[in-house]
Amino acid sequence: MDISSILGAAEGAVAQGLLWGIMTLGVYLTFRILNIADMTCDGSFALGGSTCAILVTKGVNPLIAAFIAFLTGIVAGLATGLMHTKLKIHEILSGILSMIALYSINIRIMGKSNTPLLGIETLMTKMQEKFSISPNVASFIIGIIFAVSLIAILYWFCGTELGSCIRATGNNEKMVRAMGVDTDKMKLLGLMLSNGLIALSGSLVAQQQGYGDVGMGTGAIVIGLASIILGESIFAYFNKRFAFYVTLLSIILGSIVYRLIIAIVLQLGLKSSDLKLLTAIIVVIALAIPVTKKKIIKQKVALAVEKEGN
Repeated sequence: MDISSILGAAEGAVAQGLLWGIMTLGVYLTFRILNIADMTCDGSFALGGSTCAILVTKGVNPLIAAFIAFLTGIVAGLATGLMHTKLKIHEILSGILSMIALYSINIRIMGKSNTPLLGIETLMTKMQEKFSISPNVASFIIGIIFAVSLIAILYWFCGTELGSCIRATGNNEKMVRAMGVDTDKMKLLGLMLSNGLIALSGSLVAQQQGYGDVGMGTGAIVIGLASIILGESIFAYFNKRFAFYVTLLSIILGSIVYRLIIAIVLQLGLKSSDLKLLTAIIVVIALAIPVTKKKIIKQKVALAVEKEGN
């Protein structure tokens, strides 16, 4: 086992984890805050990558291209939200319909299934040329800048009246509606913001990997859920005792941990075709951790009560 190759893979995994972590923040907004399983994720991630790739090849500034990708993700989230809130289509089916439609839309945007960015200026290549650093370090710096900025913005937004209404809608929709809040609008806003972040992540990943592809979002929802559950399980102690921004930070760290696990296991000889199986195993283990903890606590309490009774 070559330690240097593992360290090299870990360096790239951390950079990838930061960029994919932005997607995980988007999934967290719907999955945890709104309590909606939004399947649009796979399509909106590829939408961001496809949009950014084609714009960059046309000479658009990479940062502006990423912002436009963010806006396209908002539109995708709006489409899902309207189907769910106005047409009363089930949330999961609404997301699936959007995801299917976005596959064709992404091919329409690029005119083909794949758009390479080799030799074209991106945020990462700009950073490399300016500071004479490696691609992984450039991706890491870009990831840190975006991740920290978005955590700060989301922390501020969730503390506003509007953000609080969105969070309350996920916790108790009936109570919020009784207080006069339009919960449909809150769901729309949440889905739009979520898919905007997911598309932004897709645009950054496309620039980092050097191409946009219609299939780059396949399995994104599972990756997002795995990262969220890992982050919540590993950093549960801090999440319960500190402010909301620590929870958001743990989501990013969960994405990094997920990527590190994948990178190390691949270096140890696992086939890339087994990654989906590994992801499923990681999710199952992460989900089992809190359940196991509760059982252990109950057993300890029961033993303590039994000793006191004796």
